[in-house]
Amino acid sequence: MAEKRIIVEPVTRVEGHGKVSLLLDEENKVKQARLHIVEFRGFERFIQGRPYWEIPVMVQRLCGICPVSHHLAAAKAMDQIVGVDKLTPVAEKMRRLMHYGQTLQSHALHFFHLASPDLLMGFDADPEIRNVIGVAKKFPELATQGVLLRKYGQEVIKATSGKKIHGTGAIPGGINKNLSIAERDEFLKDIDQMVEWSEGALKVAKEYTMEHLEELGSFGSFESSHLSHIREDGCMDLYDGGLRAITKDGDKIFDHIPVEQYSDYLAEEVRPWSYMKFPFIKSIGPEDGWYRVGPLSRVNTADFIDTPLAESARVEFMALTSGKPNNITLAYHWARMIEMLHSAEKIRELLNDSDLQGNDLVIKGERREEGIATLEAPRGTLFHHYKVDENDQVTMANLIVSTTSNNIPMNLAVQKIAEEYISGKPEITEGLLNRLEIGIRAYDPCLSCATHAMGKMPLEVKLIDAEGKVVDQMVKG
Repeated sequence: MAEKRIIVEPVTRVEGHGKVSLLLDEENKVKQARLHIVEFRGFERFIQGRPYWEIPVMVQRLCGICPVSHHLAAAKAMDQIVGVDKLTPVAEKMRRLMHYGQTLQSHALHFFHLASPDLLMGFDADPEIRNVIGVAKKFPELATQGVLLRKYGQEVIKATSGKKIHGTGAIPGGINKNLSIAERDEFLKDIDQMVEWSEGALKVAKEYTMEHLEELGSFGSFESSHLSHIREDGCMDLYDGGLRAITKDGDKIFDHIPVEQYSDYLAEEVRPWSYMKFPFIKSIGPEDGWYRVGPLSRVNTADFIDTPLAESARVEFMALTSGKPNNITLAYHWARMIEMLHSAEKIRELLNDSDLQGNDLVIKGERREEGIATLEAPRGTLFHHYKVDENDQVTMANLIVSTTSNNIPMNLAVQKIAEEYISGKPEITEGLLNRLEIGIRAYDPCLSCATHAMGKMPLEVKLIDAEGKVVDQMVKG
């Protein structure tokens, strides 16, 4: 029986290069759907041989969207290399401020620039208006708020790390600057507005989800396990904590596991059609042990959030599923906006903390040979693992990036959307293909971070019948 193949390349409005392939039978029914990551980055190899103190600055070159996440995760791992288990208060709080600035700007970028065109303009809207320019024309106030929210987060990053992109603020054992009174006062002038605008964005995401609940319940959605790290008391903590994994019903698979023991609980496998790995929970196995990470998973796994507005929003979010994990894929946007509001609240809290003006910036302890750290990056749990020899050179590096953990879930989302909207259809439409990308975009994937090719970036899709004849074709770019 002859088969047909549809290729969507590249996937748009994501960071990095990827493509989707659909395999159809003679009746145009979807037999297979896959998300392929076609970039090769190789950071785990080429940082070997570099001195350990270069790593926090070097490894963040993985990405220009979420470099702070890699900068801080690497710095936390290098803290262990220099024998530091607990930073000074000013160092930890400056790093946290940097991280909340990163989360604020990243979530604002994704929601307003990448996701909102689909939500506000419609999945089938003309691509000429289904973009950030179209949103700005139709919803100018909302678009302006998105730009200024991101700008505020970037300025926080600059004040804490030295630059908006690829800064140098975190160093092994601490930080290299504090927050001046002038910097603090400048941020305090606008922080209440940032909190208010975050509440407004949360309202948009929540209302969209509630108004389209019936459709979204099946749109690329499926039951899954969830993983994040969690504070000792069960509170959401984006900077530090132990590992918690829960089932689709909310039962604990493991809880409060020290991050240094991650390899006892998680493993990765490789498949020939992607440069991205496939992590899984060892006790369950590679077939069923996959899990989701990111905003949806963090809200699902947390017992509470320690800022009042975000906690109220979390309670409302969890009430939708009577306290059980929410497995609606496009509910990622709602959860993401809860986290953006939480980040704005935490920034306000930290700006009023006098520890940020302290001068005790860095400490050192007894030298070690191995460092393991996690961080809740905007896209999910991020693992950095390094070994360093007696010459201070890195000999081993392993990174499990958030998007890597979401590899199988993104593929499942593509499969389910293809089966629901494309299977059996006689022709390709742009709106149908956009639905595949919407399912992927919900995870806010960073494909550059997750790959361990440079080339052209056109979109060419062909529909080939059972005899091999091209019956429909679309080309973009």
